[in-house]
Amino acid sequence: MKALSDQLTDLAARSKKTEDVVAAAREKNRARLESQRDKLKTSIADGNAKAKERASSAEASTHEWWNDTRSSVDARFATMRAEADERRTEKDIKKAEHHADQSEQDAADAIDWALYVLDQAEYAVIDAVMARADADDLALSD
Repeated sequence: MKALSDQLTDLAARSKKTEDVVAAAREKNRARLESQRDKLKTSIADGNAKAKERASSAEASTHEWWNDTRSSVDARFATMRAEADERRTEKDIKKAEHHADQSEQDAADAIDWALYVLDQAEYAVIDAVMARADADDLALSD
């Protein structure tokens, strides 16, 4: 398992990439956005594979909740992407505007969810550090 500090460094780097995507969106750089979207598809698939690998090497019951959560989230985002793909072909301006609004709301919801998960991750990191300190203290007292 990677050290928590290394995982947080990776998270910061990913956050920077997300900022770059937002910058590309502001610039309306479609080629750059499509390229980043393709990279994200690969990254998501890699993340799923790594999670499955970790789950298979650990007790199944311990990581079952994570796999269930990941599957549920993956299904929701797959639905959002499929709906967005369907909306891209729209030629009616009113419908296209409505679809753009819906896509923007989907993005806002995804960001809210990511912030929630980041809070949960921060809480878990604090718990892990405190648990390690407690274990170290107990080891010293023996």
